[in-house]
Amino acid sequence: MTSATLTRAGTTRGVPTATLLAGGMAVGPLFLGLSFAQVFTRDGFDLSRQPLSLLSLGDYGWIQVANFVVSGLLALAGAAGLRRALRGGPAGTWGPALVAVFGVGMVAAGVMRADPSMGWPAGAPEGNPETMSWHSAGHGAAAMLAFGALTVAGLVFARRFRRIGERGWSLFSVLCALATIVVMAWPDQDSMSVRLVVASVVIFGWLSAVSVRVRGNLS
Repeated sequence: MTSATLTRAGTTRGVPTATLLAGGMAVGPLFLGLSFAQVFTRDGFDLSRQPLSLLSLGDYGWIQVANFVVSGLLALAGAAGLRRALRGGPAGTWGPALVAVFGVGMVAAGVMRADPSMGWPAGAPEGNPETMSWHSAGHGAAAMLAFGALTVAGLVFARRFRRIGERGWSLFSVLCALATIVVMAWPDQDSMSVRLVVASVVIFGWLSAVSVRVRGNLS
């Protein structure tokens, strides 16, 4: 089995590839599970109008900050595992690279918090703030980068699966990517918080599923 170990230079050697791929498998369950746990336990949070990013604010905001950062680091580990497992084959370069961009975007989105808005936390404006801070703008840009990179990765892997004759996985990847695009592009700002959750479930779930598939193919 190929293996890898993290070094200061960012290369990998000594940690089994299967372990790195487990990082990609864990991203969706961890991020979504911890986010939903907060939605149902933080008094006053309303998912119908308040996006998950706002959970980074308030007394327990550090939990969501850590959720973003750890999920991003797990995605980076998963990208390293994908790179080793797919090296020399279809999607062996761009697929892992796009997953790595997703990981970087998640870390950045966690470090740069959104501004208080939509009534969260208590005392925040009921709508969007009149002005946007630099870190809120950075959060939005990083989140868009993460979603965009992972969506494109879905299309890249769809081509890989088609080339190696796994048409079911190819179709699955295409449908997940297209569903994410449609959900995110839907022209209804009032439903944005819910649509972000739906898109996250679809595309994060895709990453977990593909990581499981690639891990299962290791010899």
